[in-house]
Amino acid sequence: MQVKRDRAVMVNQVLDNWLPPVLRDQRWFIAPLAWLLFRGKAKVFLEFKERAFQMSPQEFADVYRSIAEVASMQGDTDLNERCVEAILSSVIGQSVLDVGCGRGYLAGRLREVSGKVTGCDIVLGENLEIPDVTFVAATVEALPFADNEFDTVVCTHTLEHVQHLAASVAELRRVAARRLIVVVPKQRPYRYTFNLHLHFFPYAWSLTAALGPRSGARLAELGDWVYVEDV
Repeated sequence: MQVKRDRAVMVNQVLDNWLPPVLRDQRWFIAPLAWLLFRGKAKVFLEFKERAFQMSPQEFADVYRSIAEVASMQGDTDLNERCVEAILSSVIGQSVLDVGCGRGYLAGRLREVSGKVTGCDIVLGENLEIPDVTFVAATVEALPFADNEFDTVVCTHTLEHVQHLAASVAELRRVAARRLIVVVPKQRPYRYTFNLHLHFFPYAWSLTAALGPRSGARLAELGDWVYVEDV
């Protein structure tokens, strides 16, 4: 069963904002729902936050590889159409890097506005081939690209997953020559969530605190947070 991003946002808002935290954070309450969604992979989601920061990079990647099938519940992309349009209208220059490219949906759309598109992710799906798009297996904490290699760097639904947030943000800025575009979910922190998120951005200042104040940076709430920074 596929769940569109707008519907997923609505469900998360109900769970995060309307359920009492004392109930929302209880494993006995969340576990049956996780089992309905993820079946045999439910335990991975329920225990991930407790283990994530002790994992090696290989162990971390293996977790994402193990849940690839259930992670496709939202179809080709985690982005809603408003966010996609905001990204496409903000791209500048002739080269774009899509960090955390997932199943390649956004990378394919970026070909509409850029001459050169590269996508990278910690785990690349099998048979991930899109005309005129280069895919590279890489972690955002250590991108295998030169300084200022891409005019625009796009990173969507990725920073909430990383082990080292500050290092990841620094890497995104390092490889961006002109513009950085970031999308993260507007979500409250809870011990158990129906995703592998480690970082949470319920408010505009939550994201600003993580990225650091930057003169002229723009932040919009389009179901998820969309951040645009000129490097």
